[in-house]
Amino acid sequence: MNDKPITEEDKVREEYADIIDLPHHVSRRHPQMSKMARAAQFAPFAALTGYDAVIHESARLTDTKMILEEDDNERLNRIMSMLMDTVEEHPSITVSFFKPDNWKAGGAYVSVSGQLKRIDDYEQAIIMVDGTMIPLAHVIDIQY
Repeated sequence: MNDKPITEEDKVREEYADIIDLPHHVSRRHPQMSKMARAAQFAPFAALTGYDAVIHESARLTDTKMILEEDDNERLNRIMSMLMDTVEEHPSITVSFFKPDNWKAGGAYVSVSGQLKRIDDYEQAIIMVDGTMIPLAHVIDIQY
């Protein structure tokens, strides 16, 4: 006689004795899932949707708009005057300007090259042939 106590494992083995030693089923119709795909099923879900985007946005750096000195303003005014005289010729220019950020304080300095279409007095903007509109208040340099 066996005096060994019956364990929980023995009970489970006895209960499933008819199937416990069968080989693992492999479907002929469906391909086996990769280990990465199986692991992804158990990955934690993003409880705070958008939190990563907020963190990245707050870490993104912006520049502050610099104020031009009087000499720089006079130089820009001379260039603008020359451009107004030659605007009909659609000269090629490069405009450097401050582009305010849409989401936070500050912005970035950008340079755009192309042909000048017109200088709009009403909108106070430089309009390029490709449709780019640059506010005069943000211009820091013009080269042509």
